[in-house]
Amino acid sequence: MQLTHLDERDRPKMVDVSDKNTTSRIAVASGLITMSQEAFDAVNNQTAKKGPVLQTAVIAAIMGTKKTSDMIPMCHPLNLSGVHCDIDELPELPGFRLSVTAKLSGQTGVEMEALTGTSIGLLTIYDMLKAIDKSMVIGPIQLEKKSGGKSGDYLRN
Repeated sequence: MQLTHLDERDRPKMVDVSDKNTTSRIAVASGLITMSQEAFDAVNNQTAKKGPVLQTAVIAAIMGTKKTSDMIPMCHPLNLSGVHCDIDELPELPGFRLSVTAKLSGQTGVEMEALTGTSIGLLTIYDMLKAIDKSMVIGPIQLEKKSGGKSGDYLRN
């Protein structure tokens, strides 16, 4: 099997997508963060000392999505047409589910962008609450669905 990120002399390379068709591509990723009741209450009561946790996490998730190619070596810089972030309260954990939807019309997919944005958003929540709870747990982070491209659609069961 030939690895796509190695050239004929086994040197790293970024895949050439110039011959691929431009298609509409969408990816959705999600992740969880669990925390103490005290940290969860600080978010919901907006008493975290670093400011509005969830709003900041949404901005960070969008920024992370846009900067993916700066952090993941073989990712192409993409002209994203849209990034959307949702955060759901999960009081039974307690914690939050953060999801990122990334969209574009292009020659390569946006799965890595959605996964990176999700990771950065969750790390931001951790950063803003670590003074209250250092034992927070992040994960799993996963691709939920994707559409477009040669490999077709994917939907997590």
